[in-house]
Amino acid sequence: MFLQPQVRSLVQRGAASLPSLCQRAALQLSTLRRYSAAVQSDATPKDAPGADLPTFAAPSSEIVTPQMRTYKPRTPGLRHLKRPINDHLWKGRPYLPLTFPKKGQSKGGRNNSGRITVRHRGGGAKRRIRTVDFHRWAPGPHTVDRIEYDPNRSSHIALVTEVATGKKSYIIAAEGMRAGDVVQSYRSGIPQDLLDSMGGVIDPGILAAKTCWRGNCLPLHLIPVGTVVYNVGSRADGPAVFCRSAGTYAVVVSKEEETRDDGTKVMTGKHVVVRLQSGEVRKVSKDACATIGVASNIMHQFRQLGKAGRSRLLNIRPTVRGVAMNSNDHPHGGGRGKSKGNRHPVSPWGQPAKGGFKTRKKHNINKWVVVPRERNFGKRRDKNTSS
Repeated sequence: MFLQPQVRSLVQRGAASLPSLCQRAALQLSTLRRYSAAVQSDATPKDAPGADLPTFAAPSSEIVTPQMRTYKPRTPGLRHLKRPINDHLWKGRPYLPLTFPKKGQSKGGRNNSGRITVRHRGGGAKRRIRTVDFHRWAPGPHTVDRIEYDPNRSSHIALVTEVATGKKSYIIAAEGMRAGDVVQSYRSGIPQDLLDSMGGVIDPGILAAKTCWRGNCLPLHLIPVGTVVYNVGSRADGPAVFCRSAGTYAVVVSKEEETRDDGTKVMTGKHVVVRLQSGEVRKVSKDACATIGVASNIMHQFRQLGKAGRSRLLNIRPTVRGVAMNSNDHPHGGGRGKSKGNRHPVSPWGQPAKGGFKTRKKHNINKWVVVPRERNFGKRRDKNTSS
């Protein structure tokens, strides 16, 4: 009551923003409990960017309560709307030199001849394609300018600036990455100053402590086993192709290496085994790229659009059930009432939709023939069966 007016306004403003700060702190705490990793090594510089999170261990089975933003049901479209809390995203337009408009037939699911090859696509809001760097060949430190929303993918992107040249580029943001962070890429090789600090010899422990920070890109043979990575490549000279969606990650399972007499490990093979988000265990090149951390926007899977119009804004058209169509539109159509039609599920073109439909290049084992009515009462059978 006896405070100055300026101080009183600051106190009121801080009290008003307290709930959002608490929500953000709870979200960050749950994220760290789920994704954060190993204890920081003593060799890591305390003032280094990202030193608070040097490596990432595999996420535990702990259930994390999603922190979503809900709305008062002022309209029917807001009643069921749920969105992730991403208050750190950039509110303005993208960096236009790295974008180009998405126009033409590609938005309608059509190929170069104008025929629909992907169903249920069309319409949608106007978009600009963001040119994202999936190679990360540029060495040296890059400063994160801001974290942006990308309408063309589920994860967020980060606008980074190369310190040496001032060149800007987009990369897939890691979970927890914020403006002001410094990330590097060691895909072109280890810098000479880092090599000299290790005595001219690569020490795997010191190298991991100094390079395995959130958002850094490294060849897979330089990443310790058990580290959580995303933006994983497949070839030595190729871009990142795996684990690029929101909240996805891969785990480095093993390397083809042998232990020498002095206890050091040396790569002897050409591949590194990684476990992808789908559970697939895959061999990729040891020189393929990977980024430390987890792809951003981990709460994307819990969102609810709330109304059909938001699907249309996302370029998604309605999907109609086959049993709701007429018989001339779909094999499941027709009949009186909600009729199943006594037929195995098939696509609109008659291809079986369930298991068991396999084809061969030289001999089609699923080709059906109709035998004469007087022999088999008009029933269809496989041509491979004996007459």
